[in-house]
Amino acid sequence: MQRIDIHCHAVPPGYRQYALDNGHEKPDGMPALPAWSAEQHIALMKRLNISKSILSITSPGTHLSTNHDEHAASMTRQTNEELSAVCSNHPSHFGFFASLPFPCIQESITEIDHALDKLGAVGFAVLSNANGVYLGDKALEPVFEKLNARRAILFIHPTTCNLLVSGAAIQTMRPLDEYPRPMMEFMFDETRAIANLLLSGTVSKYPHITFIMSHCGCALPSIVDRIGAFATLTTGGESQSDEFRKLLRERFFFDLAGFPFPDQIHGLLRILGKGGEQRLIYGTDYPFTPEKVVIGLAGQMDEGCKKLFDADQKSAVYSGNAEKLFGFQTPPKDVEF
Repeated sequence: MQRIDIHCHAVPPGYRQYALDNGHEKPDGMPALPAWSAEQHIALMKRLNISKSILSITSPGTHLSTNHDEHAASMTRQTNEELSAVCSNHPSHFGFFASLPFPCIQESITEIDHALDKLGAVGFAVLSNANGVYLGDKALEPVFEKLNARRAILFIHPTTCNLLVSGAAIQTMRPLDEYPRPMMEFMFDETRAIANLLLSGTVSKYPHITFIMSHCGCALPSIVDRIGAFATLTTGGESQSDEFRKLLRERFFFDLAGFPFPDQIHGLLRILGKGGEQRLIYGTDYPFTPEKVVIGLAGQMDEGCKKLFDADQKSAVYSGNAEKLFGFQTPPKDVEF
């Protein structure tokens, strides 16, 4: 069955050197920046019948020069141009989410127009927090106004929890530091960011932004009712749980990168309700998830989907929902990927 991969990453040469120069040779406690090339990626796509992959830069992102916003904006532009060139060289295989130099405001607004109008980005990849500024922060409202005006797709990826402390310093949080932070901490940080987007009213205020949440909703399905109930402490009135569930059903897509099967998927489908499979999209997290593991997870997903979905629903999850979201054309069945 054909797949469209909306959660996968690139580590092109320019960005790799930029990350290494800024001390991220082991990003977020991982063993290393993985090797990546367009040719290796395309070979995996052919093996798994992936017709299109949407590349993005993952954590730690492109704002790696703390307190040097101009340099961070310049490197974000260079990285976006590097990804755009990869896509131009392989247009039938790749699209890309452009990065933004969050938390820089004007530089991010400028990059939105450039990426959409000049580079051909299909949307934007942002991290759950940008140097301690979380999505939903009032400081980012001008950027969300711009994203809303451009009817943008916003792919949200988790990162390490960072806190702003005295003197605008940034403190990186490393609980259980013997374990790489993508194992657990990423799930908590993106849940925190999505909760803040809901609680701050950002999702409601900007109705023309389509959000993609990573990793099958992270920990959000387990605590969305708790978040909605506690919202009454600051807003008064009744629990906002039902409103938050409605926003998740109508404004969000959820990628299945990681380990949604055999258990995690059930919590997400429960809060999405009837037709929830229409909000699911396929993802591999390659190359940060190694090829061998990606292939194994694809087989696990096939088995899990057989138990949950009929053929049409499974096709929607694997490719149809992404085709509608991005306006992709379905390739003829006899086309070899």
